[in-house]
Amino acid sequence: MAITKSAKKRIRSSAQKRVFNLRRLRSMKHETKEFLKLIVGKNVKEAEKMLPNVYKVIDKAAKRGIIKKNNAARKKSRLTKQIVNLKQK
Repeated sequence: MAITKSAKKRIRSSAQKRVFNLRRLRSMKHETKEFLKLIVGKNVKEAEKMLPNVYKVIDKAAKRGIIKKNNAARKKSRLTKQIVNLKQK
């Protein structure tokens, strides 16, 4: 357990940061799942409309350090690729 005053403060602040990070991670996963539901349902138009929102959530997660930059780029690339594949079919 923390003894010094500053160590106790660090515990409190890290707990608050954890809440924000989990919220952002959950929102990223939720948006991605909603997007994938549209892809499975073959709703190309709605998926294209939702893509900027998904990009925004992924970028914010990368900016805050919840996921790494290359991980965010890979996720965005794969989501875009699914739309392109759906259009070709």
